[in-house]
Amino acid sequence: MITLKLTAIGNSVGVILPREALAALKLEKGDIVYLTESPEGYRLTPYDSQFAQQMTLARRIMKKRRNVLRELAK
Repeated sequence: MITLKLTAIGNSVGVILPREALAALKLEKGDIVYLTESPEGYRLTPYDSQFAQQMTLARRIMKKRRNVLRELAK
């Protein structure tokens, strides 16, 4: 477990993540992370499960309607 300290960043409050955590999450400066509530508490992750579900659905639709999309792209 890593203990993090809240720090003032301008008029806001932020958390500085150690390099090891950034490397494990495959994050770099400027990346977006998601804070989600779970039964265990809060989770910080680079993965947005809702977006992933939407993309899965979009891929199914694009595969099913490939010909329609091709015609619309003309």
